Amino acid sequence: MRDIRISLASIVFLLICTGVVMIYSSSGIYALQELGDSSYFLNRHLLFLSIGFVLMIGVMSFDYRWLRKIAKPLLLLGIMMLVLVLIPGIGKASYGARRWFRIAGFSFQPSEFVKVAILIYVSDFLARKQAHIRDFKQGFLPVMCVLGAVCSLTILQPDFGTTMFLGIIVVILLFMAGMKIEYIGSLGVMAIPAVYLLVVKAPYRLARVLAFLDPFKDSQGAGFQLTQSQIALGSGQFFGVGLGKSVQKLFYLPAAHTDFILSIIGEELGFLGAFTIVALFMMFIWQGARIAKRAMDPFGYFLASGIVLMIGLQATVNIGVSIGALPTKGLPLPFISYGGSALLFNMIAVGLLLNISKVEDL
Repeated sequence: MRDIRISLASIVFLLICTGVVMIYSSSGIYALQELGDSSYFLNRHLLFLSIGFVLMIGVMSFDYRWLRKIAKPLLLLGIMMLVLVLIPGIGKASYGARRWFRIAGFSFQPSEFVKVAILIYVSDFLARKQAHIRDFKQGFLPVMCVLGAVCSLTILQPDFGTTMFLGIIVVILLFMAGMKIEYIGSLGVMAIPAVYLLVVKAPYRLARVLAFLDPFKDSQGAGFQLTQSQIALGSGQFFGVGLGKSVQKLFYLPAAHTDFILSIIGEELGFLGAFTIVALFMMFIWQGARIAKRAMDPFGYFLASGIVLMIGLQATVNIGVSIGALPTKGLPLPFISYGGSALLFNMIAVGLLLNISKVEDL
């Protein structure tokens, strides 16, 4: 699978390089105005990238199947961090959410660690329980208990996007493992009222949904980000206004270097640039799926599939939000958006994916 590894690594490298250029382009003026240093976010992003490369190479240096021995401890560590982050004085609160630890001037989001930890745990569980996967007590219930505990903690932060994200990925993996469709269907039916209440009882979530349905109806309020994002994408036309020449990044589009960086790419590099990013993610999913298909053991198959789902779904949601096809969610664009924790664990995930393909060649 050497050719697949080279292709996958090249795709990730191109996405990372695009991210470096666009983070500086989209954040430079904002950073200069607010922090007095136009390269503030770029420098921090480069530091995260350096750490991420070291971690990625590190997880490629051992047999990934060793992770099965520590699958449960990793998940327990993740759950412990989700509990600690909710405690005032330990977890850092921002804009009404308590999702981060503040360490030496840097923020760490434990939910990003939990995404990888739960993938490892569920992959190990499905590999061990292949003969009993269709059994409710032995196959379905244990995973649902773990998922329920993790999602309960993430929703308390509150982080509705991550909660839905984890639930969808785990359910897809269960389906791939051969779980009875009636169990999955019943779970979906039970989730509908819970999702409805979580949206309706939180005014800001309801406002996001209503803004998604018609962002221009409240273009100065709840629909502001979506309207500015669509203006940016429309302004770029086919070839873009030129690298560094975005107007929307001049304090019009909030979070231009994080959740809505694709909109700046579309404005500066046009439809051609935005489509290239979409094509790169499609190629990533294709090559990742090839690695999963060729994995020789069930653990490798489920782990590779989960990683492809994690990164592919995150990219799909971010792109969907940017173009107005999905309600606003706080999910960054993998490898491109500014965001330390997400970048680090996405690079670790890629290292695991390359590790799986490498081991299968031995």
